[in-house]
Amino acid sequence: MKKQYATMLCYTGALMALASPLLLTPLLLCFFDAGQWALWRHFAIPSAALCALGLIFWLGGRSLCSQSISLLEGGVIVLFGWAALIVFSAIPFMTAIHLNFTQAVFESVSGWTTTGLSVVDVTRAPAAILLWRSIIQLAGGAGLAIIMISSIAGPAGTGLAFAEGRTDQLAPHVRKSAKLVMTIYMGYAVCGTAAYMLAGMGAFDAVNHSFAAVSTGGFSTMPENIGYWDSPAVEAVSIPLMILGNMNFLTAYLMLKGKFKSVARNGEIRVMALLIPVGAFLVFYSTFRSIYPMFGKAVRVALFETVSALTTTGFSTVFYNAWPPMAWFVLIVLMIVGGGSCSTAGGLKQYRAYLLFKALIWEVKRFFLPRTAVVENFIWQAENRDYIKDDRIRQASLFLYLYLILFVVSTGILTAYGFGIPEAMFESASSLSTVGLSVGVTSASAPPAVLWTETAGMFLGRLEFFIVFISIWKIIRDLCGKS
Repeated sequence: MKKQYATMLCYTGALMALASPLLLTPLLLCFFDAGQWALWRHFAIPSAALCALGLIFWLGGRSLCSQSISLLEGGVIVLFGWAALIVFSAIPFMTAIHLNFTQAVFESVSGWTTTGLSVVDVTRAPAAILLWRSIIQLAGGAGLAIIMISSIAGPAGTGLAFAEGRTDQLAPHVRKSAKLVMTIYMGYAVCGTAAYMLAGMGAFDAVNHSFAAVSTGGFSTMPENIGYWDSPAVEAVSIPLMILGNMNFLTAYLMLKGKFKSVARNGEIRVMALLIPVGAFLVFYSTFRSIYPMFGKAVRVALFETVSALTTTGFSTVFYNAWPPMAWFVLIVLMIVGGGSCSTAGGLKQYRAYLLFKALIWEVKRFFLPRTAVVENFIWQAENRDYIKDDRIRQASLFLYLYLILFVVSTGILTAYGFGIPEAMFESASSLSTVGLSVGVTSASAPPAVLWTETAGMFLGRLEFFIVFISIWKIIRDLCGKS
């Protein structure tokens, strides 16, 4: 067992050391704004500490880093790696803008999990801190394992990628697949920045919002979020970026290759094609006249907020306090469904929603078939038929069951601190699905227990529940067995 954990710490150390330069990236602003140099130590010191600690772990077991790792061991590595990065990434929030530990960890988790719930006063925060939030969203959306995998020795690749929920590969070789993912992802970010600037944003705002959109993160440089610009052009740029960030990378790859037939028959694309117009209509119906009497404004709000909720981006153009319960309910359902599998989005995932719907149809049809009939049920994945066995349906059902249990528990904790049930349900769905939309529950003045509840929800929602619980159970079992 010592050898096993030495191997896991070796890979964890490699991830930490390779990720440490990210803490220096906000200092690039110093070349454009000399005033940001005053913040150098808030990023350089934790970067050096993270690198040093990572190198200690790596050097202590580098002879073992050529060994293959299992999915379970990959889960522990990802768990350790995320925990380390979250803590070190929180340090600039504590030292530069004086958040307490709870608030700083909350902000860090919100960034790495691409949620976008925030306790930072963006009107007072330095530009380097705002950029740092966007950078960790961009990195978290791609996935730590995906970002680092091309630099790590071969055998670890598959185990780490699967542990982080990246089960689809664009190419047979995991390194090549990772490079393709990063090429597509960074292409989104660069094109998004250019498009935002053409739509009227300044360069700094364009970079931050492009990073947030493609990572389905939702952090903004303005208190009013996208609503600050109140611009159809900015919203028209944001919507495609949110949808692209929400798409499975494999589906996006097929789309870029012009294989539109394969894209059109994908179940997740069909779920989006149904839920976006239906959700937008329901939001429009419940808010038109009573809140947004201008037809054009009502359409814009309904479409934008629907896409933002379903893709789990968390951008917003309006505040929801005056919205009727029906509109809140629509957004809660969309947030729970969430985005595409193997994408930057969170939630139950459109794949599971589609699979469970198809399973219901198959079960109804089974009653009308002869007892001796043999049926092979399938759904389209990329260009191939994916034949579904009962264990896949069982796993999706168990995930939904676990999600709903955690949703109820989270809602109950928030209501225990005096928030209404609708507000608690909305914020719980937003944190568990890593969305970032808020009705005012999340703030710097929120009770620490509320922030820790949401922090746990964001962390579990991003890494998906099973791998976190199983990894923690493995650690506890190993520790008990050792003692």
